[in-house]
Amino acid sequence: MKDNYVIISDATADLPKEVVEELGLDIIPMNVRIGEHDYMFHPDERDLTVSEFYTRLRAGENPYTSQINPQTFKEFFTKYMEEGKDILYLCFSSGLSGTFYSSKLVAEELTEKYPERKIICIDSLCASVGEGLFVLLAGRLKKQGKSMEEVAAWAQENCTKVCHWFSVDDLHHLKRGGRLSGFEALVGTALKIKPILSVDREGKLTVVSKVRGTKKAMDYIKQRLVDDGIQIKDQTVLIGHADVLEIAEQLKEQLLAEGLVKEVLITNIGPVIGTHVGAGMFALTFIGENYKFS
Repeated sequence: MKDNYVIISDATADLPKEVVEELGLDIIPMNVRIGEHDYMFHPDERDLTVSEFYTRLRAGENPYTSQINPQTFKEFFTKYMEEGKDILYLCFSSGLSGTFYSSKLVAEELTEKYPERKIICIDSLCASVGEGLFVLLAGRLKKQGKSMEEVAAWAQENCTKVCHWFSVDDLHHLKRGGRLSGFEALVGTALKIKPILSVDREGKLTVVSKVRGTKKAMDYIKQRLVDDGIQIKDQTVLIGHADVLEIAEQLKEQLLAEGLVKEVLITNIGPVIGTHVGAGMFALTFIGENYKFS
C-alpha cells in the first residue's frame, strides 16, 4: 500500500512547498547561521525566508551551514515509526556531505528498536534541484501506488541519471568553498566569466566549462539537455534560481517554446545551497545519460 510509508528528504532538495505538500513528502530542515543567529530552513520558510536570505547575502553577510545531526534524524524517523509507517529516505549527495552516513547509523539503531519497521536510506548522489527532481519523481511514483521497495529500486537505478547543470554569478562563494582559486575568481569576475558546473557520478561538484555572459551560459546548459537528455519531450525538468527569477522564467520560456520538454517547474535555490553558490546562480536538471566527466 502506498500509504504505509513516507518519503523523506533534506532541505537541500530545494523543492517548492506546494510540491512537498501535494506529494505528502517530509523535508528535514537544515541549519543556516548568519552572524550570531541560527535559523532552520523549512520548505515553508517559517524561520528564514529566501528573500531575506538573499537580501542579507547581497549585503555582504557570510552565512554558514551544518549537516543534519543524528538527534534530528532520530526525531524525524521515530515519529513515523511510532505511527506504524516505514521510511524511504532520499539523502543529499555523499560526495558533498557526511549526512548519508549519519542517517545510516541512526537507521540501524532504530530498526533494532522497532524491528517491525523498515528504513531504507538511499544516497541520491544529487544536490539542490537535482536532488529535488529525484525526490519529485520518486514522490510521483509513490502517488501512483508504487510500494516502498519499488520506489527504492527505481531510486537506486536512476540516481546517476540525474543531470545537473548550473552557472553561478558571484565567484566569491566558489572561491570560499575551494572550487576556484582567488586568481580565477578575480579574473573571472572582471571578464564576466560564468563557470558551468555539474555533479559527477560520485556526487561531487565539478567545474566543467567556462563561458562569458549569461546568454552563453543558458545556451550551454540548454544544449546539454538536448545532447544528454533521454526522451526529453516526455520529461518534467526542474529549473532552480538563486534570486534571479527572470533568468529562470526566460529559460523556461525557451524550453517550452522550442517544444523540448513536457513540463518545466521553477523553484528557489534555498539558503542551504545558496550559501555555497551565491545569488545569481541558475540551474537546469533532467534525466539523461550523464556527462562523460574526464
